[in-house]
Amino acid sequence: MSTTTGAFIAGGIAACGAVTVTHGFETVKTRLQLQGELSSAAATKRVYTGIFQGVTVILRNEGLRGLLAGLGTAYCYQIMLNGCRLGFYEPTRRSVTKLFYDDPSVQNFGINIFAGASSGVLGAAVGSPFFLIKTRLQSYSPFLPVGTQHKYKGAIDGFAKIYRSEGTVGLWRGAGAAMVRTGFGSSVQLPTYFFAKRRLQKHLGMQEGVGLHLASSAASGFVVCCVMHPPDTVMSRMYNQTGDKYKSAFDCLMKTVRTEGVLAIYKGFTAHLARILPHTILTLTLAEQTTKLVKKAEERMFSARMEVEKMA
Repeated sequence: MSTTTGAFIAGGIAACGAVTVTHGFETVKTRLQLQGELSSAAATKRVYTGIFQGVTVILRNEGLRGLLAGLGTAYCYQIMLNGCRLGFYEPTRRSVTKLFYDDPSVQNFGINIFAGASSGVLGAAVGSPFFLIKTRLQSYSPFLPVGTQHKYKGAIDGFAKIYRSEGTVGLWRGAGAAMVRTGFGSSVQLPTYFFAKRRLQKHLGMQEGVGLHLASSAASGFVVCCVMHPPDTVMSRMYNQTGDKYKSAFDCLMKTVRTEGVLAIYKGFTAHLARILPHTILTLTLAEQTTKLVKKAEERMFSARMEVEKMA
């Protein structure tokens, strides 16, 4: 088992690899969620109608730069979020398990959910400012705007403008919604991944390897998307607002449902699924591989240190 620091690094590297592939779908998802914000269906002009249409429209009007807007901040966010989520999950799980069982390796589904949620909430809180800027950079379009538009030259300009106008508090605008959203997703991501992994090994006889990791990740990604999408929609709108359109995550949820209908909280679901499935598969599969590499590096470092101590 690698150390917490090692697991943090491995998780961050794995997530950055995954987000490189899936960021374009995230941009489409964000714009679908903001499209027709607090407007009735009849009054909404549907600029974006689906995943591939959205990708095509953005590429045609804004090029690859528009589709990958906010990628730098996405990397920073993923390092914070998944570094914490994958780095602190196992230490938290083992610590809580020790309170109830003599053997910390015992798997308890409730404890696993708690460990996943708490590590995810921590990562969301730390990385929230990066997700704030990412959302605003992705939503901005000089050609086909949806939602509130924020014209930033880049991430640093975005941070500076928010800090000057709203102070430090402004950088954590919407953090509560992000913590709820990530808590939902994290509470099921790793528990369902390991649950699926054990069941596939037990009932289908699958052996440890990339095939098992891919299948387990796919099952986990689908569950994550179903659970996380409503709070994800709320979070996107909380992050993108100017002023106090929404007083809280609950206020945003109620206004959205009241004005646009219950299905509005599932706007962009297919784009989210197209993004979260490969993202989860890549993150968890790469995490298995990067964790092994980090573990080997740590073992070499520790053995070298012990040799130096013996010679001293």
